[in-house]
Amino acid sequence: MKSKLNRRGFLKMIGVSAAAVAVRPALAAPAGAAAGNNKPNFIVIYADDQGYGDLSCYGATKFKTPHIDKMRAEGMKFTDFYVTAPVCSPTRSSLVTGCYPRRVGMHQHVLFPHSTRGLNPKEITIAELLKKQGYATACVGKWHLGHQKQFLPASQGFDYYYGIPFSNDMWLPANMTYASDAKLPDNFTDDQRSKGEHKRSTVPLMRNEEVIEYPANQPELTERYTREVIKFITANKGGPFFVYLPHTMPHYPLHISKKFKGSSGAGLFGDVIACIDWGVGEILKALKDLGIDKNTLVIYTSDNGPAAGSAGPLRGKKGSTWEGGMREPCVMRWPGKIPAKSTCSEVATIMDLLPTLTRLAGGEAPKDRVIDGKDIFPLMTGQSGAKSPYEAFYYHTARGELAAVRCGKWKLHIKPVQPRRKKNQPKVKPTTGAQLFDLSTDINEAKNVADKNPDAVKKLTGLLKTFDEEIKANLRPPGKA
Repeated sequence: MKSKLNRRGFLKMIGVSAAAVAVRPALAAPAGAAAGNNKPNFIVIYADDQGYGDLSCYGATKFKTPHIDKMRAEGMKFTDFYVTAPVCSPTRSSLVTGCYPRRVGMHQHVLFPHSTRGLNPKEITIAELLKKQGYATACVGKWHLGHQKQFLPASQGFDYYYGIPFSNDMWLPANMTYASDAKLPDNFTDDQRSKGEHKRSTVPLMRNEEVIEYPANQPELTERYTREVIKFITANKGGPFFVYLPHTMPHYPLHISKKFKGSSGAGLFGDVIACIDWGVGEILKALKDLGIDKNTLVIYTSDNGPAAGSAGPLRGKKGSTWEGGMREPCVMRWPGKIPAKSTCSEVATIMDLLPTLTRLAGGEAPKDRVIDGKDIFPLMTGQSGAKSPYEAFYYHTARGELAAVRCGKWKLHIKPVQPRRKKNQPKVKPTTGAQLFDLSTDINEAKNVADKNPDAVKKLTGLLKTFDEEIKANLRPPGKA
């Protein structure tokens, strides 16, 4: 990719003062990171509602994802990678803070355009930590951690933001700030500016803190996000940079451009995935063309289980604490650091990105507060004997209730769960009481073995009690507008 666009030119193009995001001196890289001033770049691509079975390298058969499959061939596939909730706002808070959503007050379901809370600006985000290490930072895509000014990416450590502030099925909030050249309907009124417009699936597109387009052209979003990311990494090719790309798709309602309509041969959902996969390929190509491929860690994963897609062999979907709601596909690629064609079957989580990337950048996770994530660099690089840093991982419902725990091969559910039933069968009462599953032999959680393993039930029940007490003692509030 040939371009004369440099960092200063990019900032001028988007209307940001270069002084506001001045390049900071590079610090010594930690073990495992690139030496000298050549710190590693980071790109995190975060799909929305993409299930465990929605990549061909995870078993999808109705459509292909060749570029993500190539990432997997050149890097590592995680089989036991978890998000912290079965819906999107909570899991995004975990990515940027390294904490369970409940700990940072972001556990009470998703945020809406009428919500008055958001990620507390007092939280220390991954973007803020990387900025301290000299990184240029960008968020391109769906934010969903609060749409008011104090919650937007610019207030959370990101130099640049381009995207929609929440899910694409929502609407226009009141009192947004509009760019002077914003693309708006001809009949858009001052009353709509001040009061918003409750028209579902009609959302604003923003650059930094201003609306630049309403309604956002949803069929073009995936392609536009991809182009914005490539502009940013081109302008910052001298590095280091951190790009967080939380895609709008494949969240419902699904949209696709004319260019990709019918491209998958697997209907609208397949076309949407094909477009996302194309974007991954374009970004990887840009890294190679810019000569920074070997110094860039690229991570691809999703925010929760599928709504329209497939959880593959897993039980459940978006909104559930079955594995299908919270175990996600995750592929990591970093030539020369992450071994090609490798697989990690140890438990890792979205919370681990903050401590891991921060250490690779030469910094450290905050020590003045509890951070739940762990440094998983030994797992990522396939170090001999590397094991999951988690004794236990805890599952919370969409509304933040503690529902289950995994410890090794065992998973214990403590909330009532709905039994399987076939279409047209009558509903039955949810099963109550503890349910124990051996995930090493029963990945789809079909056989409750609690009665045969009382010691495991007792141990995991104790872990849940201890964790519940600890997190209640170390809660932090959300931000409030």
